[in-house]
Amino acid sequence: MIQGIIDWLSDPAHWSGDDGIPHRLEEHLLYAALALVIATVIAIPVGLAIGHTGRGRFFVVNLAGAARAIPSLGLLYLMVLWLFPKLSGDNAFLIPSLIVLVVLAIPPLMSGAYAGVEGVDPAARDAAKGMGMTGTEVLTKVEVPCAMPLIFSGLRSAALQVIATATIAAVAGLGGLGRFLIDGQKVLDYPQMASGALLVALLALAVDLILALVQRYAVSPGLTGRGASTTRRRSTSRSAARGNTPKDVEIEPGGRTVDVRGG
Repeated sequence: MIQGIIDWLSDPAHWSGDDGIPHRLEEHLLYAALALVIATVIAIPVGLAIGHTGRGRFFVVNLAGAARAIPSLGLLYLMVLWLFPKLSGDNAFLIPSLIVLVVLAIPPLMSGAYAGVEGVDPAARDAAKGMGMTGTEVLTKVEVPCAMPLIFSGLRSAALQVIATATIAAVAGLGGLGRFLIDGQKVLDYPQMASGALLVALLALAVDLILALVQRYAVSPGLTGRGASTTRRRSTSRSAARGNTPKDVEIEPGGRTVDVRGG
């Protein structure tokens, strides 16, 4: 099987044309990006509002739990049966798949935003209010920056779920990397199916790595600890440059230990 995967991936015919890997990869990324953008526009503001006001916690917790039980393939078939007669052209296949992906992406995004804002230190929130900030200013200038780690955590979780689930878009007649699995299954081409699954897994890992790098530079260093470690290293370097590193130890007659420093 491994040799079959290597042979299939190394075949130049699979890297060109509308059925080639680059084109299918582009389609897969397009579906995932559209779903994530739509879900982000819906879920992040709602999650921030719930975390800021404290209203609707029960809704978020239960929504996140219920979403894990949704059968994505069954939901896709339901959307296709319902919307296909009402739509025409490519939209008859694209919109049902997008709805499924958006539904799956909303819970982790909303939960991340809600949990991030709710977990902000109350002292920081009270200090901002004491400085005269309005509720909106407290949310945008204090709570959202402090909530960024959990917001990115929800985004990364949603991205992984959407990229993995976008393979079922091929069932509804769309493209993407899922075509290799569906088309390979029809002709019992197992190397093609395994190669398609491998490509989806590699794509998910690559996107998660990119988002992790973005998170590293988008989140305040004070929240990640990078700023403190950098400050400690610089302080140690300056102390060493000034000759404040202990060089010897002397014992006074009274029994006290004295550090003898250079300089």
